[in-house]
Amino acid sequence: MVNATKGQFITCDIPMAQFIINMNSTLPASQKFIIHVLDNTHLFVQPHAAEMIRSAISEFRDKISYEKPA
Repeated sequence: MVNATKGQFITCDIPMAQFIINMNSTLPASQKFIIHVLDNTHLFVQPHAAEMIRSAISEFRDKISYEKPA
């Protein structure tokens, strides 16, 4: 019998995958969203986590981006 799991497939570079894995590991067990780490650049996550991941990445990029003072 085949078991199917609904999820979101994410492709990214290695540092961003590590960021997402680290974000997942800081959550309590009931809130973890990674279903399977396929390889260094591909993750399979729960579908509800996609927007949360996007916003966390956006916050991270804003935090590390340099803006020249006016």
